[in-house]
This record gives sequence, C-alpha cells and structure tokens, in this order.
Amino acid sequence: MSTLPPQFGDAFIPTARSGKIAVVLHQESSSAGRVGQWLVRKGYKLDIRRPPLGDSLPDDLSRYAGAVVFGGPMSANDDHDYIHREIDWCASCMTQQVPFLGICLGAQMLVRALGGKVRAHPDDHTEIGYYPLEATDEGSALLPDWPSMIYQWHREGFDVPKGGKLLATSEVFREQAYSIGPSTFGVQFHTELTEAMMRRWLVRGRDRLTLPNAQQRRAHMEGRLMYDGPILDWLGRFLTVWLASDQRGLAQLSGLKSA
Repeated sequence: MSTLPPQFGDAFIPTARSGKIAVVLHQESSSAGRVGQWLVRKGYKLDIRRPPLGDSLPDDLSRYAGAVVFGGPMSANDDHDYIHREIDWCASCMTQQVPFLGICLGAQMLVRALGGKVRAHPDDHTEIGYYPLEATDEGSALLPDWPSMIYQWHREGFDVPKGGKLLATSEVFREQAYSIGPSTFGVQFHTELTEAMMRRWLVRGRDRLTLPNAQQRRAHMEGRLMYDGPILDWLGRFLTVWLASDQRGLAQLSGLKSA
C-alpha cells in the first residue's frame, strides 16, 4: 500500500516514460520533499547525489529522464570545488538535453553556468516566507493558474541568462522563474517543502528570520494553511509539463527520418 499523501494519487500520474531522475542535494539531512514524492509515485527512481559530501555526478545522462538540483545554505558564488563542479554539470545537462530543473541554489548555479549574475538585493532584503508571485505572459502560456503567493527562502537573486524566458516575477526579487529552450527550467521559490521540512527550516534557520524583509515563524505557518493548496496543485501540473518537455526522442526520430 502506498504511504504517499492522497494529493499524489492516481489522478496525478502522467503518461511520461519512467526512468531515473538525477537528484542533487546539498546537506546530509536534505530530502527531495514533495518533488521526490511526486516522482516516486509515478514510478521514477531517484539517483540522489550530495556533492558537498563527496558524491560524484553522473557524466552520461542519456539514461536519465531528468535532473533536479535543489537548494542549500551555500551560495552559487562560493569558491568551493564542488560548487564549480556542479556549475559545470548544470551546463552539461543542457548540452545533453536532459530535462533540467534548478530550485533556488540550483537555478542560480545554472545562471552562473550560462554567464549570468547571482547577487544580493541592493538593500540587503531577503525573501523568507510567503510573498506575491505573478506569472508573465510566457509563464501563463506554459502553464495557466500560477499560485498568487509562493514560499521563499533566499537572500540572493539572479538575472535571467541571455536567451532565457522570464516566467514569473515578484516584488523584491523580480526574476523568479525562467526557461531556456524547451526543457530547462529554474525557479527561485520552494514548492517542494513538506510541512515537516518547513518546521525543520524554521528551527535550524531561525537566525535568518531576523534578516531584512524576512517573515516571522507564525507568518510561515499561517501562510501554509492559506496558500499551500494552489501551490501543491501547481507543482503537480508543472512537473508534468517539465517531464513532457524531453526532446531527445524527437531529435533521434528526426535523425532517422533524414538518414
């Protein structure tokens, strides 16, 4: 019997082919949260790697259905060997055309891989808690009905790389979601958090709640009660679109037809 929450029931199972998903996490205690639950429920296997703990990253992604790089307390600008390796690996994901999703730090690493900038807010503001989100015309064309409020936990933002499409914006850090080509996506916000993960972040990261523009613990918990339904709905629809964006089979078929 499945132990996954009812939100991840059969109605959410897409027709995308099953396979492995490369999952990059940045702490020993980190998990793939609701993204991982959703993928496992559909039959995908998670190949979890933790580069800060010495794990290598897969070189050949041809057998992977996708790659997800999650967030972490470090910065994409940090001068660590594993940060540089991950940035290069993000670029390799694009070269190999595997569907790629960067979340917060992961989105920022891809920006750096493509020559874009990752930086703090000019007034040192953060987004830690629930903040308004607005889809652009490109975002609405990709996926209708984005949540109006979204959960954030970051003190740096990014510029959308050259050639990318801005999919969603917010008031403090304008660039919130982008796509590059048909199957590469980056989001600044966190839809993957389970309630247990949120509570853990609020305890372990309680010093961050004193930063400029950060919301206090009560606002986080009240916000989850008010806003999490549309966020969870969006996550399932977005992941379906993301996995269906894989163009590799079409490229191979096109090559066969032209041969």
